[in-house]
Amino acid sequence: MIHKYKLNGYNIVLDVHSGGVHIVDELTYDMLDNVAPPFDEECPAGVVEKLSRFYDTDDIISCYEEIKELYREKILFSEDDYEKYADFAVAAPVKAMCLLVAMDCNLRCEYCFASTGDYSLGRKVMSFETGKAALDFLLENSDDRRNLEVDFFGGEPLMNWNVVKQLVEYGRSREEEYGKRFRFTITTNGMLLDDEKMDFINKEMSNVVMSIDGRKEVNDRVRKRVDGTGCYDRIVDRYYRLAEKRGFKDYYVRGTFTKYNLDFAEDVFHLRDLGFDQISVEPVVCDSGEKYAITEKELPAVFKEYENLAARLIAEDEKGKHFNFFHFMLDLDQGPCAIKRLRGCSSGNEYIAVTPDGDIYPCHQFVGTEGYLMGNIHTGEFNKEMKAEFAKAHIYNKPDCKKCWAKFYCSGGCNANNYIYTGDIHTSRKLSCEIEKKRLECAIMIKAAQAQRDAQMQE
Repeated sequence: MIHKYKLNGYNIVLDVHSGGVHIVDELTYDMLDNVAPPFDEECPAGVVEKLSRFYDTDDIISCYEEIKELYREKILFSEDDYEKYADFAVAAPVKAMCLLVAMDCNLRCEYCFASTGDYSLGRKVMSFETGKAALDFLLENSDDRRNLEVDFFGGEPLMNWNVVKQLVEYGRSREEEYGKRFRFTITTNGMLLDDEKMDFINKEMSNVVMSIDGRKEVNDRVRKRVDGTGCYDRIVDRYYRLAEKRGFKDYYVRGTFTKYNLDFAEDVFHLRDLGFDQISVEPVVCDSGEKYAITEKELPAVFKEYENLAARLIAEDEKGKHFNFFHFMLDLDQGPCAIKRLRGCSSGNEYIAVTPDGDIYPCHQFVGTEGYLMGNIHTGEFNKEMKAEFAKAHIYNKPDCKKCWAKFYCSGGCNANNYIYTGDIHTSRKLSCEIEKKRLECAIMIKAAQAQRDAQMQE
């Protein structure tokens, strides 16, 4: 399987199963529309006749031989060697946990998937006892996994700050006994940040996610306080100080774009101009009936803006002003292990979410979803059959994914969004797929531009 496209002056051919990326000339690009395995000994007469209207006959024949050689070397039209690993995609130890320490929030973001923080389950915060039991569950169910991930989430976790600190202290106190290491992270809206919290976060948190949507007018239109006023002016300086204190490492600012700001590249660069160099701005995921929703109608504008953003990032790189845009970060050299390529989302298997009541869900986006309550920390219940179902939710059990060129990069997408918008974790949400494929095309093109620039510098 190959995928070919033109972008920013490049003719790009991705060999899906080998992962090889080829930058080709016009003849090769057109030739690939007319040939495929099994190859004849000589270039078919019909292909020569068709292409000879545009290209020299000798060049056509030579191009055909080059494509055959790439096929023999298994870097073009390569076979799928990954499906045989699908049987290894079995239930794994739990190694990561989202702790909803506060199902409450001091903002009322218009697009909030968690119903402004309480997941439609009522506003509440987690007790230390429940959080302690959750960490014990993780320690006891992680088998030989040494590094354990715990994300303090909400709502807004800083609304339950004392419990966050207590749980970090408790987790650290159990590490040596179990031979484990906790990697704590926190996601915050920044409203309650102060120097004391910043210092603790920078000492104990392996990563911190700071929510902001970009320009003041964009952010404050949807990210409002309870009284209806915006939050931009309160959080910007606090975010910068937090990032600065941690040496601008192991953090990112995360935004959401909606129908209101289809020129979201401006928000990415606004965040860069504020001094942040680790940036994520991603499309809102919501019901198509919402007034801020990205729908099929907006896709051409979204695609054009991703292309615009990619071109601008290349131009910045050439000026030595590199920064990371999360959704264009792509490793074409090594990539993840086979199982990770088949099952990118670890929800319900290696990753779970725990509510203030101790209820266990496959991830934070499943919280409150009927039929997906996996158990409870306090009662000891844990649905292993559901865990096994999520373990097998890989690209070869997702019909649309199995035949998609992007399958080894998105690895089946988000199980929660699949279920919420299609009713089945094995059925992909088409809109999300189309956006992901465009991002991947842009990311591959950026890599091609970087490789070309590096080659020119070595000449």
